[in-house]
Amino acid sequence: MRKDFGAKPLMYPMPVLIIGTYDENGVPNAMNAAWGGISGDTEITICLSESHKTTQNILKTKAFTVSMATVGQEVECDYVGIASGNKVDDKIAKVGWHATKSENVNAPIFAELPMTIECEFVSYENEHMIGKIVNVCADESILTDGKIDMAKLQPITYDSVDHKYYALGKAVGQAFSDGKKLL
Repeated sequence: MRKDFGAKPLMYPMPVLIIGTYDENGVPNAMNAAWGGISGDTEITICLSESHKTTQNILKTKAFTVSMATVGQEVECDYVGIASGNKVDDKIAKVGWHATKSENVNAPIFAELPMTIECEFVSYENEHMIGKIVNVCADESILTDGKIDMAKLQPITYDSVDHKYYALGKAVGQAFSDGKKLL
């Protein structure tokens, strides 16, 4: 037997995305957003309210970065989601992150978050921010054989039912291979 929950935003795992922007004065800002994901080969879509400073920054600068929240940065990543950039002048200083300007877009890369997707603004409609992925960069500390290693990245996910963050677990299979056993 199954239980119906109705139309709710329940999906597992739900990534914890940290959106990085600059304001009109070049001050870096970040926010935590859970409702987003890859929506094409070079496209990302994130649900952002128009009232967010991050949204307004993106509309002004036409660029943003998306970093994966990671184990060890839960407190900082949660803070940038609950503290409003409209009320707090410098959230980045408060969390102790170090921002450097992306070489590809007008948005910050945070040293403490080892994987970043660099994006150009494409469109914003009905609270859906769409960006064109122009580059993905990763700190060498999370690479194995020159590729991003999820076990080293240690991304966290968000459970919207219990409002908890979870670390992803161990690998359980090989994609595009295990199913061949049934061919």
